[in-house]
Amino acid sequence: MQRLSVTEKFGYGLGDMASNIVFQVVINFMLYFYTDVFGIGAAAVGTLMLVVRLFDAVTDPLMGGLADRTQTRWGRYRPYLVWIAIPYGILAVMTFTTPDLSDSGKLVYAYITYALLMTAYTAINIPYSALGGVITADSQERASVQSWRFMLAMAGGALVTASTLPLVDFFGDGDRQKGFQMAVAVLAVIAVIAFFACFAMTRERENPAEKAQKQNIFGDFVSLLKNDQWVLIAGITFVLLVAVAMRGATTPYYVEYYQGGDSKMITVFMTAGMLAGIAGAMFANWLSAHTCKVRVMKWATLGVIVFHLAVVFVPRGQMMLALVLMSVANFCHMILIPYLFSAVPDTVDYGLQRWGKGAMAMSFSGHLLALKIGIAVGGALTGWILAMTNYQPNIEQSAEALNGIVFNLAVTQVIAGILILICLYFYKLNREWATQNG
Repeated sequence: MQRLSVTEKFGYGLGDMASNIVFQVVINFMLYFYTDVFGIGAAAVGTLMLVVRLFDAVTDPLMGGLADRTQTRWGRYRPYLVWIAIPYGILAVMTFTTPDLSDSGKLVYAYITYALLMTAYTAINIPYSALGGVITADSQERASVQSWRFMLAMAGGALVTASTLPLVDFFGDGDRQKGFQMAVAVLAVIAVIAFFACFAMTRERENPAEKAQKQNIFGDFVSLLKNDQWVLIAGITFVLLVAVAMRGATTPYYVEYYQGGDSKMITVFMTAGMLAGIAGAMFANWLSAHTCKVRVMKWATLGVIVFHLAVVFVPRGQMMLALVLMSVANFCHMILIPYLFSAVPDTVDYGLQRWGKGAMAMSFSGHLLALKIGIAVGGALTGWILAMTNYQPNIEQSAEALNGIVFNLAVTQVIAGILILICLYFYKLNREWATQNG
């Protein structure tokens, strides 16, 4: 077993802390920012989120192919952490800036800045994700690396949820447009520093590209789609991220309109979930050395189903009960996530074993594409369902709108969990397979 130092695992985790700082602002605050601060209708925002992510169907595979073919003295994937970090931070600030334009001008601005931000996310996150597959070839160590990744990612998320709205209030002093711009600027600086640290603290050791049959980028992508185990992981990721996007985007609405909380309570609600997520990732790291990760993924998914189902029945005025249930659900969710990401390089090994074909960054680019399309669909569905149930910003909501909020927040998670369990039934790269093929 190829053991990695805690320092390198921590360093690798800093990369997703950096990504997640911006990612969590998008997941948790973008819909709210666009509807209640920027000034776009919920249905228009839903369409925006879906349309922009369709562009990823082109950029993600291209980025995966480009990263797999990059050759520098620092490796194939690490250099992108330095090359893209600063543009990524700048675009995050621009996305959360409200220009002095007409309504149609604002919509165009939102499309352009959000599309550029997602392109930068692709350019840095695909190589970063692939880096986790070449740090080590050991399946259990990969699970541990991904657990560290998501511990730090949730720490970045906790930073976002704990500080975003207080920073908005501090910098904006009543002007939420200015407040969001400055708050994201502070978070973006932290993200850039973390990306540079990740580059400095990690090393590339494995090179699956040397073992694979040589083919072009299109051939890499076609081979990926033939890998049945990768398709299952991508399908699980898509379903999971539809649900995650809907829950994250709906949380501010649920706390404010359903439970009657203020911005401080929104911060508490989101931060508690992030802290529970850190605990879940830590627990996953401990479990990685003791049991089969596929079995753990099934039990964690069952926990997600049970605790979100309980949230459906929480009445109005029971804020703390909802907080506890959502936090426990997120604990279970963050046990599942590291194992899901550690499964991607396992599917590369599976492809190399069966067909002699497997490209690490292309596999992660397809995985990230499934993730981003899931977020796009989840964001679009959230906006559309809010519009369909007659949500109106900054007023007392109707019973229909409140039911729509609860559906987005909790019922969708139950449906997603059931679909994930069905996919996991057919996934076969378990601990026994890793032992036989290590």
